[in-house]
Amino acid sequence: MLHFFVNWLAGTPSFAAPYALAALGLIVSERAGVLSLGAEGFMLVGALAGVATELQLGGYPAVALLVAMLAAAGVSLLFAFLVVFLRVNQVIAGLAIVFFCHGLTSLMGTLGGWTNRAITGLHEIAIWPLSEIPIIGRIFFTQDLVVFLTIPIFFLVNYVLTRSMLGLRLRSVGENPGAADAAGVSVSLYRLGAVVVGSSLIGLAGGYLTVVDVKLWVPDISGGRGWIAIALVIFARWQPWRALFGALLFGCIEALIPRIAAAGIQFPQYFLLMTPYLVTIAVMVWAALTKFGRSNEPAALGQPHVREERR
Repeated sequence: MLHFFVNWLAGTPSFAAPYALAALGLIVSERAGVLSLGAEGFMLVGALAGVATELQLGGYPAVALLVAMLAAAGVSLLFAFLVVFLRVNQVIAGLAIVFFCHGLTSLMGTLGGWTNRAITGLHEIAIWPLSEIPIIGRIFFTQDLVVFLTIPIFFLVNYVLTRSMLGLRLRSVGENPGAADAAGVSVSLYRLGAVVVGSSLIGLAGGYLTVVDVKLWVPDISGGRGWIAIALVIFARWQPWRALFGALLFGCIEALIPRIAAAGIQFPQYFLLMTPYLVTIAVMVWAALTKFGRSNEPAALGQPHVREERR
């Protein structure tokens, strides 16, 4: 039984990392007032770009993850152009980006011959001698590089958002773009930058799925994780550390599914597979009914800014 729990908890961070990074990317974008429903699409782009890079280079997983971030950031420029400069409805634009990325990645994966091709990927790192500590060493000090970097990334983003002038201006753009514009802050520039930076983190989450976790590409490999990340942001009330906690919760649930199967416990397979989505529904209901915690939802979230209409 102890072996079961140790393996379960040790596997949780790798399942939680994509949720955490995607949710953090969404928070960056939405704190600037841009409702980003295209997370699923950006994850797919990052996932394909990571595998394609490693296959073409014959290795170099760190480079593959960087390219995954750049690819998602590149596609996000199209989304940013639609919602920031053309002021297209952000919900419609986000959904359109998801369908566009889904078709684009499936097509490119087939044309490039990258589908169902295994890669070496990024492996776990054991921090010796801490990794030799019983139980704790396996859970906390034997993980991959991205998991180890996730906490510093959260620290950095949270510091920028809450304790820097850059973060203050970005949040002002999401709260009251008219006042920010009157104070000399370029609303369009800050929203564009927030979308690109946030989407690069979502692309890293997608690249993690293929380069670190599964180590191959198949169409629709994200499996709805981008939508779950959107629910996580609502659950976290746009606060990074609460998003990390929510990601760990979902990671625990996902990590439990293969553990139950490996232990030979008889349980309906499809019920297990739908468990993360049941939890997502429960989280959305909880967020709608409870007032626990202070919500940091940007007041101008989803609202286009037209300078000529500034009041």
